[in-house]
Amino acid sequence: MTVYHFVGIKGSGMSALAQVLHDMNYQVQGSDYDKRFFTQIALEKSGIKVLPFTKDNIQPGMTVIAGNAFPDTHEEIIRAMELGLPIIRYPKFLGDFIKNFISVAITGAHGKTSTTGLMAHVMRGAKQTSFLIGDGTGKGEKDAEYFVFEACEYRRHFLSYHPDYAIMTNIDFDHPDYFANIEDVFQAFQEMALQVNKGIIACGDDEQLQRIQAKVPVIFYGFAEENDFQARNISVSDKGTTFEVYVRNTFFDTFTIPTFGSHNVLNALAVIALCKYEGIEAEIVKNQLMTFSGVKRRFTEKQVGSQIIIDDYAHHPTEIKATIDSARQKYPNRKIVAVFQPHTFTRTQTFLTEFAESLNLADKVYLCEIFGSAREHQGKLSIEDLQGKVPDAELLSEENTTALQEHENSVILFMGAGDIQKFQEAYEKTLV
Repeated sequence: MTVYHFVGIKGSGMSALAQVLHDMNYQVQGSDYDKRFFTQIALEKSGIKVLPFTKDNIQPGMTVIAGNAFPDTHEEIIRAMELGLPIIRYPKFLGDFIKNFISVAITGAHGKTSTTGLMAHVMRGAKQTSFLIGDGTGKGEKDAEYFVFEACEYRRHFLSYHPDYAIMTNIDFDHPDYFANIEDVFQAFQEMALQVNKGIIACGDDEQLQRIQAKVPVIFYGFAEENDFQARNISVSDKGTTFEVYVRNTFFDTFTIPTFGSHNVLNALAVIALCKYEGIEAEIVKNQLMTFSGVKRRFTEKQVGSQIIIDDYAHHPTEIKATIDSARQKYPNRKIVAVFQPHTFTRTQTFLTEFAESLNLADKVYLCEIFGSAREHQGKLSIEDLQGKVPDAELLSEENTTALQEHENSVILFMGAGDIQKFQEAYEKTLV
């Protein structure tokens, strides 16, 4: 049996795929930078070998799965070429792998990780289901009938997939280092839609998704009456959010989710719609929705002293608004303090005004230095450009986070897609 060697195994999709194959009794190992990433915790728990990069990792008989961040000039990929080994890029491998199951791709500019986690959890209450989530979590079942996975639009990677179903949460302009504008993003999703084999579940409240054309039925969900699946009569309590679901204006059932914010209702509605079409009983769906504990780095909260500290991946203005909205609904009597680390110079430059508008929804804002990506380490703008658009915003450094201690009985939101966790960790150490 071949050994699958992952070049860049700590990447969120790569880590998840490695876990899926490991669970299905394939031999798996991988390599990456020495720097510690949250994705490697699950790899270590599974006993998957993680090595530092070196060409000596590559041995005859292996199959190499290469992460998208690593070019063909990487030393391990060069060695694999010299040995004549199969070298398969992550999206291509996953695209072939999903053909063994009833596949459900979850895609969209925002909400895909949370929706993938929720879809997998609910589906597993009724069917043998394997899954791959963009927070670095994966699970393989030997006898799985379904495979639920996150499909990323960046660089059109999701065009490697021809899934049975696709859930499309929204279309928004992001990744300005690659996409030219919203129309460019739409065209990528349109191309993806034509590759779906059985059906598309799309958010009908999204004006871009209303334009999607497909060869298969498109089922719309949302709050507006014209949707096939509509959420009505939404109420919030300390247990979460309750709402009624109407299918083409006929009452279907009432559901409760242990989360807050309209975006979480929409995510649940997408899951409910697909489950209904696949014949999964409403009672199972209800129970599974209520026991969902969330995914990593999506509104992950803890109480420290009088403060609620929340870690969230929000790195786009739309996501920041949604995270602040969730915090306001769950903690209506507390002040909301945002600690934000912008991710990439191109995104910060493109959405500078929109970032300011979103952050101004918080009661107090702290800003961390911009986190560059592997593709860009510096840019013309600085964090002061964003600070100038957010009244009373203060800069926060890893070395000095004590200003956050002033906000007693507040909710502290640490938001970003870079290494914002190091600021949270530094702050929590000051509270010991």
